Amino acid sequence: MKRIKEYILANTANYQGHVDERFIDLATQFSRMQDVRTDLGGAALVVYFQGLKVVDIWTGKKSETENWQADTLAVCYSTGKGVLSTLAHILVSEGLLDYDTPVAEYWPEFGQNGKDKITLRHMLSHQSGLYDIRNNIAAATEMADWSHMLDVVAKAQPRFAVGDGAAYQPLMFGWQVGGALEKATNHSLAELMQKYLIIPLELDGAYFGVPDTELNRVARLFPQNKARPAKPAQQSKSSKTPRKASIFEKLLELSGQNPQDFQDAMIPKGMKHFSFFSDQGLQAVIPAANGVFTANSLAKIYAMLANNGRWNGQQLIRPSVMRELSTVQYTKRDRIMPLPMDWRLGYHRILTLGKSSQGFGHMGFNGSGAWCDPERGLSFAYIHNFPVASITGDYRLWGLSQEALRCADQVLRGRKGWF
Repeated sequence: MKRIKEYILANTANYQGHVDERFIDLATQFSRMQDVRTDLGGAALVVYFQGLKVVDIWTGKKSETENWQADTLAVCYSTGKGVLSTLAHILVSEGLLDYDTPVAEYWPEFGQNGKDKITLRHMLSHQSGLYDIRNNIAAATEMADWSHMLDVVAKAQPRFAVGDGAAYQPLMFGWQVGGALEKATNHSLAELMQKYLIIPLELDGAYFGVPDTELNRVARLFPQNKARPAKPAQQSKSSKTPRKASIFEKLLELSGQNPQDFQDAMIPKGMKHFSFFSDQGLQAVIPAANGVFTANSLAKIYAMLANNGRWNGQQLIRPSVMRELSTVQYTKRDRIMPLPMDWRLGYHRILTLGKSSQGFGHMGFNGSGAWCDPERGLSFAYIHNFPVASITGDYRLWGLSQEALRCADQVLRGRKGWF
């Protein structure tokens, strides 16, 4: 009830930037959702519609002492998977690699331990079986060493036979796909990003590994108030009671999923000693989890995808490749995610509060997200620095996605509708 009251009573114009009047309801909702917490962080929202930017707004604080700006960068967690995947599709369009060629042909070391038949298609659709991070490294800090993690992936053994089901790869995805791109082209991931995405689309901020000169643009997490530590419960010396399963773990088990799979995929050992928001975390190359972007860069990437791979007179992705990347590869619920994601090649379905869309994109653990709807000619990106954490995003992302689709439908169909 408290959140509903805060939403109703919120300032409806607590943002800066530009809004096309046709999308004013989306800006109003953005303001309602952020207003009560703008002293604890900030957020940005950008939408392109039929090739034009119709929403570019932001609010709140980048840090405790700085306000959010139009060019503020934010850590977007798994939202970066969609960016890495888009880069892969551009390289396929360029003929530099293929979806169905075994990756071991580009990267011979990768072919060991039963991985000789894994293709880029398997990697992008989470069907490679390489989702286990917990049992492949001894400490989370190892993730900051790119070349080391490529060696880890090359030596890893899949948890199931290639193509035998799917398992979302929260962390391992980036080293698999990024490694394949580097080995196939003989160029670093940073060089590929610059040549094939950042320059052609004139992006104002898109990084897997933030340069020293750009660290000051990154929104940081605010220090959290530490609650008073609970008084430890007394136990007998002989008591060795195992940890009780959490409610989430119990729900996973009831749904037929294995909580151990979830832990192995999501939680490296020693994670308490590593932060994605530290300078070390920001400058590491962990493409599945630490992509840093402006909302405008994300929305423009997806605007190109919404326009059948074309932008400013350039055909970045061939129409035949666009058909491949947007085709659903796997419809069942995978071993990690608690709901079906309809995996495409590096993207999942758009999650809303009811509105139907054949579009695709990727959300992040903190509730950031970016997507496109080619049928509507629509792209969307939402970023922030609030301390939210959920494998299915945040209700704000779902609600804002819903309203963006509704505003577009008002223009295209003459009515917004809820479904």
